[in-house]
Amino acid sequence: MRVPLPATLAPLLLLGTVLASVVPLAGCANRSADPEAVTEANDVNDPIEPANRVFYRINDGLDTAILRPAAVAYNYVLPQTVRAHTHNFLVNLSNPVTLADDMLQGKPRRAGDTLMRLLINSTVGVAGVFDVASDWGYPAHSADLGMTLALWGFDAGPYLFLPLFGPSDPRDAVGIGGDIALDPFTWVGAGAAVTALDTGRFGVSAIDTRAGLVGTIDQIKAGALDPYATFRSLYRQHRAAQIQAARDDDRATVPDWFPDHPVSPSGSAKPAATAPDTPFSTVPLSVAPASTPPASTAPNQ
Repeated sequence: MRVPLPATLAPLLLLGTVLASVVPLAGCANRSADPEAVTEANDVNDPIEPANRVFYRINDGLDTAILRPAAVAYNYVLPQTVRAHTHNFLVNLSNPVTLADDMLQGKPRRAGDTLMRLLINSTVGVAGVFDVASDWGYPAHSADLGMTLALWGFDAGPYLFLPLFGPSDPRDAVGIGGDIALDPFTWVGAGAAVTALDTGRFGVSAIDTRAGLVGTIDQIKAGALDPYATFRSLYRQHRAAQIQAARDDDRATVPDWFPDHPVSPSGSAKPAATAPDTPFSTVPLSVAPASTPPASTAPNQ
């Protein structure tokens, strides 16, 4: 008997289909495009730019017709407080995946922060509606499997613009699929009710993210000579900053407030000299749900 796949694996299958269709397009684009255009595309690591621009125009059309109007209405109808609590709730739902990626990145303090955020906000914060953890010293941070693969040394590869998912690259595309598989909600239950909840979560997350970018995206489209190139650049800058922030976060495992915790001359916390290495210490938009907005010209990492 064939076991039905969880409903939330549908985006993963869509992503695989898109990637499988893009690969042959790369060769066709490079063979048929003007040689100067091909050279320019290679210089910005965008060898399938013609195909990417097609997907960009499709996404932009859907955004103009559906997502932006929904985001504008969302901002108009709901008070800022309600929108903030909705965002907090969605971020809390994503914390199990963030925790898994923190651990895979070998970042015990970031993993500890995420675990505490999940525990505190899920209880005291009423299922994540209130972000109590940030007030208690456990700020939110970004973590996903694409960042994890970057810290493991995988190259980003060429630029991709994926339908529905927006700016990406092969590394982040694999990361999107991996994070969907890591999400506990992917494997919880089955049936129409679960499918409706999963779809609703994806839709509300997309609107929540887009609602925070209405002014920014409008400004870019109005002022940029080539919005596609601008979004490509902003995406790369944003990802580079996220990856570097994770790479630089080498805080000691022992919290600063722990008794007799040694402190370096610069004031930063250091682990005790006799403390053994942790198992982690040797490990060297369109819109995605509950994610930070793309932001653009740093080279892929």
